[in-house]
Amino acid sequence: MKTNKFNVLLLSAGRRVELIKAIKQELQLRGLQSMMFATDLKPEMSAACQLADQAFALSRVTAPGYMDQLLALCLEQKVGLVIPTIDTELLSLAEHRERFSAEGIDLVISDESLVRVCRDKRLTAQLFNSVGIDVPKILDRQLLAFPCFAKPYDGSRSVGAAKLCHAADLSDGMRDDPKMMFMEFIDQSFEEYTVDAYYDRKGILKCLVPRHRLEVRDGEVNKGVTRKHHVYEYLIDKLAKIKGARGCLTVQLFAHPHEKRYAALEINPRFGGGYPLSYSAGANYPGWLIDEYLLPKEIDFFDGWTSDLMMLRYDAHVLVKNAH
Repeated sequence: MKTNKFNVLLLSAGRRVELIKAIKQELQLRGLQSMMFATDLKPEMSAACQLADQAFALSRVTAPGYMDQLLALCLEQKVGLVIPTIDTELLSLAEHRERFSAEGIDLVISDESLVRVCRDKRLTAQLFNSVGIDVPKILDRQLLAFPCFAKPYDGSRSVGAAKLCHAADLSDGMRDDPKMMFMEFIDQSFEEYTVDAYYDRKGILKCLVPRHRLEVRDGEVNKGVTRKHHVYEYLIDKLAKIKGARGCLTVQLFAHPHEKRYAALEINPRFGGGYPLSYSAGANYPGWLIDEYLLPKEIDFFDGWTSDLMMLRYDAHVLVKNAH
């Protein structure tokens, strides 16, 4: 057990209230006298930061000196475990993981090589193919067939993504954008899934929870349900080991409910916004992170989570007294 660095830090906490609560609960259940910290650009405007034991303002990850700021904060506050939450910070954190590790601080982030693959959807498609997972056909921008789908190869949360029904929908700017990739359109007969996967520090899969996305708002699931059926069976062996994977990864894919056809789109090497449903179903990723990195303990494979559990999200609020 890390006797001198046992506090936990959630980066870019934003609205991750449920994740903060889950981590705090798991720390308490283990009897750890740990503090739950959070960062954000403006902690006073972050709902999740209000639930942390203490919150700190940090610059954007792209700002000069960000890693120095983060390391200094971790050392000052005796942080032993750092959990990222947003795509834009993942690569920089992966590049500096060993620097933090040398100070006894675990950045729970996949290896830099894997993060680079995950940040480029063209490379992600190659990774899927290498393990036998089907992907949408990637189209030559000069030989497009309509309808098709366009999205930036390094995008996230559906920003810049568009369905192109006809050739007239394709602008010159879109065709000439080197970051834009084009793929076959997956029609509405397919269902959309986010799959929460937990990998131990050796890159071995310990849990896999498919979540059927029933309704999405602003790129994040608003209504969803856990399913242990053909999607689980299709992925469980194919994703059994991914070199360099670490912690929670989310896989996005489409699945046809009757024809058993699949089309995987991307991997995000971080907690997904809808992960609280998997946690409620019994997939205890925050607890396993604490066990594995702070105590430390080996993690066993777990498939005892609750299937067919539905989450219906609603708007809530956090009140802050004496706001300025």
